[in-house]
Amino acid sequence: MYLTKEEEQILNGEAGETLRQAIEILVALGDIYGADRLIPIKSAQIAGVSYKTMGDAGLEWISDLQGKVKVPSILNPAGMDLEAWERLRISPDFAEKQKSIIQAYKKLGIRCECTCTPYALEDFDVGYGDHLAWSESSAVSYANSVIGARTNREGGPSALSAALLGKTANYGFHLDENRVPEVSIDVECSLQKSDYGALGYVAGKLVGSKVPIFRLKSIPEADELKALGAAMAASGAVALYHVNGVTPEACKLDFAETAEKITIERNQIDEVYESRRKAGEEPELITIGCPHCSAAELKMAAELLEGKTVSKEFWIFTSRELAKRYPEYIRIIEKSGAKVVCDTCMVVSPATNSYSCVMVNSGKAFAYVPGMCGAKAVYGDMETCVEEAVGRTQKKAGGFH
Repeated sequence: MYLTKEEEQILNGEAGETLRQAIEILVALGDIYGADRLIPIKSAQIAGVSYKTMGDAGLEWISDLQGKVKVPSILNPAGMDLEAWERLRISPDFAEKQKSIIQAYKKLGIRCECTCTPYALEDFDVGYGDHLAWSESSAVSYANSVIGARTNREGGPSALSAALLGKTANYGFHLDENRVPEVSIDVECSLQKSDYGALGYVAGKLVGSKVPIFRLKSIPEADELKALGAAMAASGAVALYHVNGVTPEACKLDFAETAEKITIERNQIDEVYESRRKAGEEPELITIGCPHCSAAELKMAAELLEGKTVSKEFWIFTSRELAKRYPEYIRIIEKSGAKVVCDTCMVVSPATNSYSCVMVNSGKAFAYVPGMCGAKAVYGDMETCVEEAVGRTQKKAGGFH
């Protein structure tokens, strides 16, 4: 891999040990994947934030790093709400370690809004064709597919290294030839809302890490594309997908027919909704917001919850910026007894580990909760989640004004 004179000096340790380690990680990845050089990036999004997944070793490594990031950089969800961690019964010891992790990242100049939807923040700009180094799987999928930016699915250390250098290795989805569809997926039915998360859960298992192009009978909105990509990244390893006539590269580029073709039928999607019957037990915890809820999703949750009172634990996850931007939605949601939680999610927080069965409206959470939280997961749309949380006798009460 070609390195400039300045990059060679960094690799030789002339810019300090932190940058030497950073470029060493990127050069090693570049050599493995056949990169020709390092390229500038516009921003970085860094996973490896929750103390639940990092542990003491990760905290120690981050704490030893020096310097400042070269590009706008932001964190993935932490293991708790950083301002109200007691609400979900997080232990003081965990909270102290989590705060230390955040401070270590902050020292490096990284923004400590902890969200898996950085593209939803008003001042974290990303556009078509921008090269990025993002590591949250659902954010990578959204950036590549819906925005048309370019990023590989970075690990936490490689995304942090790219942030410190302002560069990443030029391979994978940074290159045109790797963004071409490899498999066509025809969906034989119309879809709405949470159907897209269920579709993504099914499709991810079928295509693995390939690049699919969908032919749909429905036109998905941004939140539905978010759900589709997040689920495929979790049940498979899809980091880029196209939707015929919808996503930017599918509209701008003339793709040839793929050799591999898959058809997905309604009954395959319905099987995901059947998870509740198969689980054989009732959910103790209801969660939405994986990825973090958008403004439209917060509004819908408020509409469904106004005038009702929850009878089960109900957690709604969003970014702190959106929670502050829409206080009326938050007030209505929390008046019901549901909790709006920022900075974290049900997957990376240890709070979920004390429940045996969790209802989700997310294909991503449906894939991850069993392995990462040790709980059974059951799937439903947002209306079903609210109905489950408040009880059937209240489901027709209330209204949004």
